[in-house]
Amino acid sequence: MKWRRFNGQRIEQTLTEAVEETLKREQAAGYKLKVCIGTDSQVRGKQVEFATVVVFLREKRGGFMFISNYHTQREMTLRERMITEVAHSIEVAYALCDLLDAYDVALEVHADINTDPQFQSNQALKEAMGYILSMGFIFKAKPDAFASSSCADKVI
Repeated sequence: MKWRRFNGQRIEQTLTEAVEETLKREQAAGYKLKVCIGTDSQVRGKQVEFATVVVFLREKRGGFMFISNYHTQREMTLRERMITEVAHSIEVAYALCDLLDAYDVALEVHADINTDPQFQSNQALKEAMGYILSMGFIFKAKPDAFASSSCADKVI
């Protein structure tokens, strides 16, 4: 996966190296951080476009994010797309969890799935929640899943 900053600047290092450098810099500046990871997708014709974000929240001081965009030509049901979003987020969270633990940074995985049964995305809620929780991560769904439903949604 290729990563960039919100301003479009490409991140040339591996994600792990970039995150570690960021954690060192932010903690040296005195910030207490929390990291939220989320993925969103949109169907455009026969293509599904995904955006995964790693959001760094500075306690009471705003935040910033790293972004990765990618797409697939494969057709997917809504449920399959929701679980694929969660799988992308978990893949990134798993790659970063040991590093975040070493720097004592809290981690949440956000799913762009509605908790209201009236919405179609709700059909994947139990699976997504089970998947995320079984991996040992903190799970957030809409309306609390801003990393996926707001941040990733804006950069697809």
